[in-house]
Amino acid sequence: MNPSFDAVCDDFYISSRLFLKLDMALERDTVLNFLDRIRRGLPMLSKLRRRDDGCLILEEDTVDRGSRRWLRLEPASLRFGHFGPPDTSTVRQMADVILEHAPYYLTFSELDYDHLEVVYGFDLEYRGNHDQMVAETFYGDHPLAGFVLADEAVHAIDAQPYLGISLTPECDMQAYVEVKSRTSTFEVRTGEYEPQPVSVYLTVRRYWGLSRAGSLLEVQHRLCDAADELAVSRVVPTLVTPLAQAIASRS
Repeated sequence: MNPSFDAVCDDFYISSRLFLKLDMALERDTVLNFLDRIRRGLPMLSKLRRRDDGCLILEEDTVDRGSRRWLRLEPASLRFGHFGPPDTSTVRQMADVILEHAPYYLTFSELDYDHLEVVYGFDLEYRGNHDQMVAETFYGDHPLAGFVLADEAVHAIDAQPYLGISLTPECDMQAYVEVKSRTSTFEVRTGEYEPQPVSVYLTVRRYWGLSRAGSLLEVQHRLCDAADELAVSRVVPTLVTPLAQAIASRS
């Protein structure tokens, strides 16, 4: 499966995040050797910067905001992603390069892995009360409508569904969906709304320690397979498409 999701939302992005139990030292030589090796496999990652909080970011030096790849090193995590990928296989190729070399250069050990997760993000821009729109879209015929859409509910000000399931009997592989609104109560009070994205996040996560997980690359591939399947069969038709239709009907 090699789906492309840019047609169902305004912005689509994928990120992977490996969380560690022990902090990395992020010493100069270690980091530079690792990033130089990544650049040989991913030459588009050419710009290195250090944030105020100390984390390091290697990213594309591009003015084209339609597509951007990045890698971030923090003491307790390794993160990377692609904003606006043409398809999911592009992100898989990037992940293969990074996760093949990270254990060697950064001295990762399976004992140190807490969990690895893949996140698919779908942004749909809407100028209005995000929470009201989400509540009417998903709770109109739901028992919770008796609260969030009741006669005494002048405005919905927090309607952000967050649901999780286990994909294995051991609960070591999990999937979560979240709808994230960005409307402030100030905007609701004044009726003056800024165009902001309503986001749908699909997170597929694998924990270590409960059963044999396999290598980072093996786990990454399984997570991506699961994310592709869930996005196509569940998340897009039940969350993204209804939100897009609701936004279009309010335009």
